[in-house]
Amino acid sequence: MTAMEDMMPLMTRASERTAAVVRAVRKDQFGCPTPCAKFDVRELINHLEWVAEMFESLGRKGPRTEQGPYTGDFSERAERTLAAWARPEAWEGSSAAMGLPMSTLGHMYLVDMVVHGWDLARATGQEYEPDPEAVARAMRFTDQMVEMGRQRGAFGPPVAVLDDTPPFDRLLGIIGRDPTWTP
Repeated sequence: MTAMEDMMPLMTRASERTAAVVRAVRKDQFGCPTPCAKFDVRELINHLEWVAEMFESLGRKGPRTEQGPYTGDFSERAERTLAAWARPEAWEGSSAAMGLPMSTLGHMYLVDMVVHGWDLARATGQEYEPDPEAVARAMRFTDQMVEMGRQRGAFGPPVAVLDDTPPFDRLLGIIGRDPTWTP
């Protein structure tokens, strides 16, 4: 099985679940805090828009993009990202813009979708059940990349969780989220 065949179903399900959460956010929730301390709800949606735009560009072997203003089009951007990564050539080689293998970038996108979907759902009182396969894959990847993620500011200090905690809560703890966070 190729990286594309392996990852695209996971990326698609994670994008769809996060897009459903984004669509259900009300404008009066935009100023609410999120578990991702540097963002309120509106800023987190804007960050997700940028993540989708950037990973679309990277999937087409383009440059790293800068975050623009909030536009309210995350779902459309995520669809374009998935279309870019659905091409076999998207998975070949490394990204000149990021200096990382393309398969690593695909995993980074997956982690962003899974975790930020939870951040947004938790902040807005929505139910969120990540795909267990996506969580398992994100956990394996994060275990390997957590120190680099912390150095680059993508992950915070670890949050202690019990050994018998569900896998998704362990993932959250590893990257610096408190699984028990409430607004």
